[in-house]
Amino acid sequence: MKTLILRTASNYLLPLLLLFSVFILLRGHYLPGGGFIGGLIASIAFVLHAFANGLENTKSLLRTHPGFLMPVGLTLAVISGLAPGIFGLPFMTGLWYDEAIPVIGMIGSALFFDIGVYLVVIGVTLTIIFTISESA
Repeated sequence: MKTLILRTASNYLLPLLLLFSVFILLRGHYLPGGGFIGGLIASIAFVLHAFANGLENTKSLLRTHPGFLMPVGLTLAVISGLAPGIFGLPFMTGLWYDEAIPVIGMIGSALFFDIGVYLVVIGVTLTIIFTISESA
């Protein structure tokens, strides 16, 4: 399925979908969305690019194996959960910075947990889909 229209559209849609996935990630600790849905949208962007341009071209965009994102994201999520223990608070208690950042909003441990989930979801889904695509 390597039509000219799909190839051209996927080259424009990849950055737009990735930007939208980051938007969903950042709004997730205030409104519906977050790391899981943002990670799925980012994965869909890469899968669409792989369908249109081939798996090898998409892998060259990633520069690392997507399986590497899983332990990085899991480590970030666990650290964000353990961080309140430094202040004598229970596991997964929300820690928040006092001032809002203009584009991002309030930064807290929930955001870092969501980023960890985002990376794990991208790593898992792309590893599964790329493995299935390679064997076919």
